[in-house]
Formats: sequence, C-alpha cells, structure tokens
Amino acid sequence: MNILTIALRNARKKWVRTSLLLLVFSLGVVSIVALSFVSRVVGEGLEKKLVSFGANILVSPKSEKLTVSYGGFALGDMLFDVTYLDEAATEAKINAIALRKNISVIAPKLVVLDRVAGVPAAIVGVRFDREKLLKGYWTVAQGDFPTKPEGLLVGSAAAAKLGLKLGDAVPLAVAGGGSAGSQLVVQGILAPTGSEDDNVLLGDLGYLQRVTHRPSKVNFVEVAALCSACPIDDIVSQLGTVLPDTEIKTLRGIVQQRMVSVLFVKKLILSVSLVILLTGCSMVGISMLSAVNERKKEIGILRSLGFSRRSVFAIFSAEAAAVGLLAGLVGYVAGYFVSFRILAVLELESTAPLPFEPLHLVATALVLALLTSLASLFPAWKAASIEPSEALVTL
Repeated sequence: MNILTIALRNARKKWVRTSLLLLVFSLGVVSIVALSFVSRVVGEGLEKKLVSFGANILVSPKSEKLTVSYGGFALGDMLFDVTYLDEAATEAKINAIALRKNISVIAPKLVVLDRVAGVPAAIVGVRFDREKLLKGYWTVAQGDFPTKPEGLLVGSAAAAKLGLKLGDAVPLAVAGGGSAGSQLVVQGILAPTGSEDDNVLLGDLGYLQRVTHRPSKVNFVEVAALCSACPIDDIVSQLGTVLPDTEIKTLRGIVQQRMVSVLFVKKLILSVSLVILLTGCSMVGISMLSAVNERKKEIGILRSLGFSRRSVFAIFSAEAAAVGLLAGLVGYVAGYFVSFRILAVLELESTAPLPFEPLHLVATALVLALLTSLASLFPAWKAASIEPSEALVTL
C-alpha cells in the first residue's frame, strides 16, 4: 500500500462524490477549452470582417513636391513629376514578405484625371473583386457592379454633380491620354458612403491601363493587414525592405480601432474562463475540506500506523491532482468537439482550421492537476495537522 493506491481507493470508495466533482470540474474545463478555441477563430474572423471597412497600409511611389506661396497667397503643392508603381512587380514583392499570411487584401489603384461634360472628374481604376472585399460597406443604389471592362461604378456625389445615369457613355478625352474613341459606360451608382468614393468614378483597372497607355502602372496600392498575430510595424518594416523606393504609410487610427475590437473579444473570453477556473478550483477545495472532516478517524488510523504528516498531506494532494488530471483530459477532448458546434451556430466554422494538438492536451491536463493540487493545500494541511489521539478520541 502506498500513497497513490490509498488516494485511488478513497476516490473509489466515495465514488458518488468523486464522480460529481469530476463531472462539474470537467464541465468547467470543457467551457474553458471551447472558449479558447472559439476566441482564436472569432479573433481571426472578426479581424477579417473588419478588413472590409478599409485598408490600413498605403504604398505609394516617392515623389518630390514643392509648396508654393507668394505674398501670403498659398498656391498649393506642385509635383516635379508624376511617378507610378509597377503593379505586377509591387504585388510580387509584397507577396514575398515573411508575414504575407497576415495580409488579407492587396488593392492597386490608378487615378486618371479627365473631363465629363466639361467638368473635371477623377476616374479611379480598381480591381473590383478585391475592392469589394476591402470595402464591404459598399452598396449599389442603382444598377450593379460593373461586369464589362468598360463598365463604370459612379459615386453618389459624382453622379449628382455630373448628371450621370445608368447606361450613360463617358468618353475618355484623347488629351487626357486616352485612346481615340475610348469610352466608359455607367453600370452602377453607389449609395452614399460618406467617404472619398462618393466623389469619383470607378472603372476596371486593366481597361484604364490599356486605354491610357499605362500598362501595369498604378498610382498607389492599398494593403489590408491582419494585425492580431503580429505588430503592424513588423509588416511595414518588411514592406519597406522589399520596396525601398516607395512611401509606406500606416493608418494607425484604423489599426488601433480594429485591435481594440479584437482584443476586447479575447479579453472578455479570458475573463470568463478565469471565473470558471476559479469557481472549479474553489469547488475542489471545498470538497476536499469536507472530505477531511469526514475522514478524521481514517486519518488517525493512518497516523497510528506510522504515516507522517507529509504522507497524509501527499494523499489528499494526490486525490485532488487525480481529479484535475482526469478532468483536464476529458474536458479538453470534449471542449474540442464542442467548439465546432459553437462555431457552427456562429457561422464561423469555415473561418479558420482547428487542429487537434496533443501537446496542448497534455499541457492542459498537467496545469489543471497543478491547480487542483494548489486548491487542496489548505484541506491537505488541515488533514496533516490532525493528531492520531485527537482523531480517535473525537470519533
């Protein structure tokens, strides 16, 4: 007979109490593990959804400009030369950085200044498939997103100012660099967004590059980065290394807003998990304390047979550790499968994979065994403090 067999016999002897304690603690572990898995997926899914509210990194070519003023009258900024980025080369370099997996959308832009019915207007060439991912708040009030290369999506303010309606043709002036006879057709009008998109005309990037004789040229590239897994400064640093001749600006206000939302969800889930864990450990401590009061006679007999205080202390600690170890193993496996059900209810099951990690299983079981042992410190100390004569006389 040793300390471990005594602990197991006591657990088997009081199987109702042991089973109830194990069940309750396992349910707590299931909740914690499921919340942990769900928080990981929700964090990634939430940030991907937040990406649809705009980019957080802007890549543009370096340019030299001069601010002109004379006699107190500001004439504005004068560019010495308009430079472009090569779309294919820039995307290839961005895709080559080590943190590419943290970049969700790469959206190049080409801005063409022209006149529509004699009124100056800006036509922005975009990749509509990427732009819809980047700007999930877009809503088409009339028509639909362009389906033809020459199709135009017109901002609400621009449509009102220029008097454009669905089906209207917008010729590109040859003086503005366009090919003779080139024209765009209005296929959709955006609902008001409250952003700069309201004031421009949006066309297919490839078509604009072709008709303006600017193959693979863009004015700037918007990048939507996922920042929950690493600091955005790391991404900017890597972009600066592969794109040395560009200006890289971080829209820190947008980044901070997104990180606040993601971190809030994670902190909330962590707080709930800690409450559940503390409640479970408290129940273990109370149950062990009750067991000490019920088993004073047994403790007295053990002390009379030569068991030291340390041995009695170890017996109760081993009982608590066994509950924590078994609850950790059962709770982790059950929590893993429960998390799939929770994600299905939240419609997030396809957001990110949930691999089963045996090392996490072992670590969870060992940590819970340690925590339950710590929770039983006072009951075990009280049991070890009982004198044989006191226990036998009292009972």
